[in-house]
Amino acid sequence: MTSYDQHADQTLDIYVQNQDSRMKTKYAIVFICIVALVIIEKESNILSRVSDKLIQRQTPQQTPQTPLDYSNTTQNGSVTVLKMLLSKLTGTKGNYSNFSEEQEEDELDDLGTYSYSGGRKHILLLATTRTGSSFVGEFFNQHGENMFYLFEPLWHVERMLTMATEANNGTVLAGIYRDVLQGLFLCDFSPLEKFISPLPQDHVTPALFRRESSLSLCEDPVCTPVIKDVFERYHCKTRRCGPLNLTLASESCLSKQHHAIKTVRVRQLDTLQPLVEDHRLDMRVIQLVRDPRAILASRMVAFSSKYQTWKAWAQDGQVPEDDEEVKRLKGNCDQIRMSAEVGLSQPRWLRNRYMLVRYEDIARYPMQKAEDMYRFTGIPFSPQARKWILSNTQTTQEASGIYSTQKNSSEQAEKWRFSIPFTLAQVVQRVCGPTMKLFGYRFVDDEKTLINKSISLLEERMFH
Repeated sequence: MTSYDQHADQTLDIYVQNQDSRMKTKYAIVFICIVALVIIEKESNILSRVSDKLIQRQTPQQTPQTPLDYSNTTQNGSVTVLKMLLSKLTGTKGNYSNFSEEQEEDELDDLGTYSYSGGRKHILLLATTRTGSSFVGEFFNQHGENMFYLFEPLWHVERMLTMATEANNGTVLAGIYRDVLQGLFLCDFSPLEKFISPLPQDHVTPALFRRESSLSLCEDPVCTPVIKDVFERYHCKTRRCGPLNLTLASESCLSKQHHAIKTVRVRQLDTLQPLVEDHRLDMRVIQLVRDPRAILASRMVAFSSKYQTWKAWAQDGQVPEDDEEVKRLKGNCDQIRMSAEVGLSQPRWLRNRYMLVRYEDIARYPMQKAEDMYRFTGIPFSPQARKWILSNTQTTQEASGIYSTQKNSSEQAEKWRFSIPFTLAQVVQRVCGPTMKLFGYRFVDDEKTLINKSISLLEERMFH
């Protein structure tokens, strides 16, 4: 055999080895994709089982919108991306190793992942209890006739899921919350109907939580004639209306240009990724945060019976930090912080769609911060909203009840400093330290500093 033949054989061997290596890589990636599909299918099945278990009652007919399979949202989106990857691998042209991030973004754009929905905006106000979310939610509720606003619709879901054992699975719970929100943003109330108790009859219910907190649900044509002997706990305050007709609410929602929902029940921001990426929506997420010491002080007043343990600790000055109550406080702080870290890191799916706002900044500069939030959402700041903010941020003490949306806002932001015992403030600082540092809340070393209003406990921060 000539040296030329030997060289040709060696070249052929190298080529075959390279081809074999490429094929192994492709098969490995195909195998990983198949495993991912199986995992997604299993998680989807869990969601379906929990939903069926919770709703073994007569399922209401769909409201007028096109029926949507919300439980498969995550699955469908993931399957689409996996199919895209497989097509890249098995195609005659191109090489997986050359599938750049820019090409991936273009592919996703072609799928409509980041397309807009014709000027209609969808706003989710994300908060925890006692952060001033009811007050801030009114900034959008009072926008005017172009806004459809819902107050805590997930209350019904949480109430029912607390009775279901499988709902302890955080992933399942987050998925159900997300699917109900998705339906509501698309003006489909049928996913929510399944969780309202008693079950709505012909899409009519007298039991929607805090109906009166949504102007859209108390105006024509949603406000129907009063029905004698039908009691509605959360009845409209501005006028007398009959039980809520969810079909009419859905039609009203479809007629509005913008939609906003306020919730304190979504624990982790990253669980909302499929919602934000839904091409039918143009989502904006506003996360509202507050000094954890102020939250605890406010909860001890608003939920007095549930905070007897904390009150006892305040009396004797001893707080066992291994107690479940303290661990729960730490868990809440950690969840808030982790969500904010996700949002502030601006991942591609949240780019230009996330805003962090401190309640304290809103309390000091309500009009300016409202303008900032409206600018972020891309919605004009209406004269009605301006008027409401002006008249509801300078009010009397009598009007500033625990659940009131009328606040002398600058005073409200500092009120907690005189009600929380220094001992409890120290506990919060220890277990919620990383959260406080991220949001720019200053620590106090003694009671004198705590109650000295001339010393600000707020660092000047700009969150992007």
